[in-house]
Amino acid sequence: MATKAREIMTAERTCANESDTVQSAASTMQRLGVGALPICGQDNRLKGMVTDRDIVINVVAAGKDASSVTVGELQQPEAVTIGADDEADEILATMREHKVRRLPVIDGNELVGVIALADVAKTLDNPQVGQLVDVLSTSD
Repeated sequence: MATKAREIMTAERTCANESDTVQSAASTMQRLGVGALPICGQDNRLKGMVTDRDIVINVVAAGKDASSVTVGELQQPEAVTIGADDEADEILATMREHKVRRLPVIDGNELVGVIALADVAKTLDNPQVGQLVDVLSTSD
C-alpha cells in the first residue's frame, strides 16, 4: 500500500493570519521551532505560506519594519497544496514541479497539516527523494 500524505505530514495546524504582523509570525515560528507557517485568511481558508526566508529577504534585508508589514503582504498569489490522501509519488512530483520544500496538506477545504522536505526524507525509502533534494537545492 502506498504511503499517503496524512501518514507523512506534521499535524500542526497553527496559521498566521493575513493581518498578523511579520514580527508576530516570526515569534510563532520561533515558539513552534518551524521555518514556515501556513497563512489563513479571515475565512480560515489557506491563502499561502510564509517562510523564514521570506521574512529575511523581503522584510529584514529590505529594511522594512517587521512590526508594521503584514504576513498577507508576503504571500504568494496561490498556495501549492497536496491532498491528505495523495500518495508519495504525487507529493514528490508536486514539490519538484513547484520547487517547494513545504506543502500544506488539505482534506476537503480544511488545512490538516504540513509536509516538509525533511518529513519526506525521513519517511520514504525512495531514490526519488535524493533527486528531489538535488532539484530543490539547485538555484535557477
